[in-house]
Amino acid sequence: MLSAPWQARPASGVLYLHGFNSGVGSPKAVWVREACAALGLPCVTPQLPHRPTAALALAESRLAELGPEPLLAGSSMGGFLATCLAERHGLPAVVINPAVAPARLVAGWVDEVFVNDTTGERFTVGEAHLAELEALTPERITAPERYLLLLGSRDEVLDPAEAFALYRGARTILHPGGDHGFSALGDYLPAILAHGGHRLPPGWRARQHKEPDDR
Repeated sequence: MLSAPWQARPASGVLYLHGFNSGVGSPKAVWVREACAALGLPCVTPQLPHRPTAALALAESRLAELGPEPLLAGSSMGGFLATCLAERHGLPAVVINPAVAPARLVAGWVDEVFVNDTTGERFTVGEAHLAELEALTPERITAPERYLLLLGSRDEVLDPAEAFALYRGARTILHPGGDHGFSALGDYLPAILAHGGHRLPPGWRARQHKEPDDR
């Protein structure tokens, strides 16, 4: 049976990272905050810049607010960033439909103009995004037992098989019929918090939220 140092003591806080061009008001970010509030657990869900290097730097700078053993979580591009931090700091992470080859994904968006609904920022994806993502991408996952992987079987943006292959050996939940937005995340918050050594109160349920979600 695998043993891991983070299983000895519950996570001291949760850092949730939203996906590309999303924000702090996404349903998943709201659900994570609500679940942590029910436990009295520190939770940080920063508004991330669209440039990958800046987003990772901001996320890393917030870790100190969460105590010595934070749990990382992220969706899509946020899952990629959570993986970068987990590999860099040896932390446990929950990744939801994570981008496993983000430079390849973003290559299809070069010269496309986006507007962030949360910040109102207007920006264009350029070659610099690809270069930063390529430089940040880990060659491999060094300790898959640190991860909980949540995948939607009908992800319309990313191929679930690629994530399953990269995180092979991780604890994995496959949600039948789940899309890239993983709108059923509220049902899996007990499993997410359990990965960090916490148990939500009996009867706790996520509220419904209808804000636009990330890619």
